Amino acid sequence: MSEYKYLSGFGSHFSSEDERYPSSLPVGQNSPQVCPYELYAEQLSGSAFTAPRTENVRTWLYRKLPSAVHLPFQPFKGAEYFRQNWDEQPPNPNQLRWKPFDLLSKDGKRVDFVEGLHTVCGAGDPRSRHGLAIHIYSCNGSMESSAFYNSDGDFLIVPQQGVLDITTELGRMSVAPNEICVIPQGIRFAVHVDSPSRGYILEVYDGHFVLPDLGPIGANGLANPRDFETPVAWFDDRDVKDFQVISKFQGGLFVAKQNHTVFDVVAWHGNYVPFKYDLSKFMVINSVSFDHCDPSIFTVLTCPSLRAGTAIADFVIFPPRWSVQEHTFRPPYYHRNCMSEFMGLILGRYEAKEDGFAAGGATLHSMMTPHGPDVKCFEGASSAKLVPERVAEGTQAFMFESSLSLAVTKWGEETCQKLDAAYYECWQALKNNFQITQN
Repeated sequence: MSEYKYLSGFGSHFSSEDERYPSSLPVGQNSPQVCPYELYAEQLSGSAFTAPRTENVRTWLYRKLPSAVHLPFQPFKGAEYFRQNWDEQPPNPNQLRWKPFDLLSKDGKRVDFVEGLHTVCGAGDPRSRHGLAIHIYSCNGSMESSAFYNSDGDFLIVPQQGVLDITTELGRMSVAPNEICVIPQGIRFAVHVDSPSRGYILEVYDGHFVLPDLGPIGANGLANPRDFETPVAWFDDRDVKDFQVISKFQGGLFVAKQNHTVFDVVAWHGNYVPFKYDLSKFMVINSVSFDHCDPSIFTVLTCPSLRAGTAIADFVIFPPRWSVQEHTFRPPYYHRNCMSEFMGLILGRYEAKEDGFAAGGATLHSMMTPHGPDVKCFEGASSAKLVPERVAEGTQAFMFESSLSLAVTKWGEETCQKLDAAYYECWQALKNNFQITQN
């Protein structure tokens, strides 16, 4: 996997050819009467044709056979818990915490990436292209002779355990824990693993993920565009009998068969591409005087809504960094929020709750549900000597934050049997320290 090559940049217009077939890209036009090597030209559009240039995304693919060469789609029987029914459970405003989701045994029943998808929570409707869903994947087998694509939106994949070897129509990439990748709507891909693997997925129905505006930060900082990597063109020159193309469409799964792999793109050019990013390259911005900054300073990617400054979803991380604030309670403050906050832990121990919140688990603090540091964290930070210190060393926590109110699925609340009924107890021992006479 380490030998894979990448193109550098975010939102760039790339051109790439499989090095085995030089000059496979047409020169000077997109759709010549006869393409080089007699390939088929096919455009993949990620925006309306008439979208503004700054938002217009599309890629031209030059492939052995068009994507249309397949048999009719039929319902797909796998992935029983990968579905978006937001009304199957009564609303639950409580603070929710999940113990680590199951990691499949290497010697157990073989489950691939698609079969191992489970929906935890979400909101909205893919038919109206508004909303999001949060999923967990857990798999121990590779996708052989099959590919998956999402007609409903983009996937942001966060591996927690196990390396994902991902083949896409545009090329191959390796994504390890503490890295992420984004597979935009419609791009077909297959996931290969060599060990039991687990992670998180943020799916957005609205638009696409972009870098957040930097505002007063200036030209540089947070996730820098040069650190995003897009795979180079690579194609599989095999005919495969009964190759399965699995589609997520309007929240359901469907499968069509064909006798050739979908990974037959010899060359491509455009700006609608899959990409990966190494979270260790994030440039952290923080206070160097006093007070705790809002978590928005840790935003890696955002999917904006039509309201300025309000996201359908933000992907936020809490990486290792220096903490130097004076006369300040340094951990996250107690908080009630008009946004929904879903947190996961990739590795280490989260600074505000070192006990109970484990890698591979999650929390959900819904709209206006109060949350904040547990008793141990509050008491320790309230009396700590305020010297410069490294925080979150060896840790990577993240948050999916949304302006939408998220409903939890039956699998997430009951079937998975990972919900921690004692979560609320972490705040119960907090004392009333009010004193009439100030020290």
